Amino acid sequence: MKQKPIALSKSDLAILESYKVLAEGLANYLGDGYEIVIHSLGNLEHSVIKIINGYHTGRKEGSPITDLGLTMAKNINESNHEKYMSYFNRTPKGEDLKSTSIAIMGEKGNVIGLLCINLYMNTPLGSILNNLTPTYEEGKPPKSFAESFVEDVDELLKLSLKEASDKVYNDRNIATSNKNKEIITILNEKGIFNFKDAVVKIADMMGISKNTVYMHIRNIGKK
Repeated sequence: MKQKPIALSKSDLAILESYKVLAEGLANYLGDGYEIVIHSLGNLEHSVIKIINGYHTGRKEGSPITDLGLTMAKNINESNHEKYMSYFNRTPKGEDLKSTSIAIMGEKGNVIGLLCINLYMNTPLGSILNNLTPTYEEGKPPKSFAESFVEDVDELLKLSLKEASDKVYNDRNIATSNKNKEIITILNEKGIFNFKDAVVKIADMMGISKNTVYMHIRNIGKK
């Protein structure tokens, strides 16, 4: 039985729309050597609803689904077939690609689309390496952030408190009487207090009452 277009619900359409943002993020992270494609199974003749770096295969938004995409979608819906597949492929010009196709599941657990990533194997190594290293603009440092990789929430709270405390106590322009308030402000901006019992735990680590923490949070909200 061949794959036919499927009826997409409003939730399915919203899911597919959200994958467009994922495609943009992946393209930004991986670089120009990768073609990122979102297919919708709601319209097979014009299945490509998002494509970035489409010059690798000559496609654009509105292009049809591939024969392999049709086969993969049919197999997934008809059995316990894997919901992703990595393989080697070629462009219409005969140039090598390393590809992966990943099923996009709808609200009812059925396949509604595909996320496809194609690495253009002829991408110069220098281009790939440039994308993996910080770039410097004149007068500006490279964009970088300190991210805490932890095993549990308590460790995250401790690390976040230490970072905030170090920043505040190394700033001589902050009066001693305002140190705690500034620390709590930084933690609040990071969203630390969204964790369960974070206020109580942070208060205990800082050696202050939870009511003091709540007071500072309320004052931040008023501002």
